[in-house]
Amino acid sequence: DVTEIEEKEAQAKQEEQIIKEQELSNLLHEKRYLKALGLAISLDRPHTVLMVVKAILKEPDGRKHLEENIVRLRKDQKEAVLAFLVTWNTNSRHCHEAQAVMETLLRHEAPDTLLQFPGIKSAVESLLPYT
Repeated sequence: DVTEIEEKEAQAKQEEQIIKEQELSNLLHEKRYLKALGLAISLDRPHTVLMVVKAILKEPDGRKHLEENIVRLRKDQKEAVLAFLVTWNTNSRHCHEAQAVMETLLRHEAPDTLLQFPGIKSAVESLLPYT
């Protein structure tokens, strides 16, 4: 019977998730945005990433801080943020944050680098009608 083992694994995953969410909350409270962005991306939480972006933009010199944090993300994290901002851009409440992140990516990534992102074609096609 593997039911007990599966239950323990599920409980362990749930506990790990709670710990990561608490860590994310602490990082936001401490204004450690780069780590918060990385953790939210790793948890695959587009809404949480959006909340981190909004928190950064509320800071004095928010655009500058956003730029500094986005530039420091790894390539795979930038790809994930690009996928998230496609969805954010379709909502008028979140489009300004999406545009700010997109502007940063376009300014700091070479076109050849952007073309190597998987799904860039569909992302661009989705962004054009709303941008």
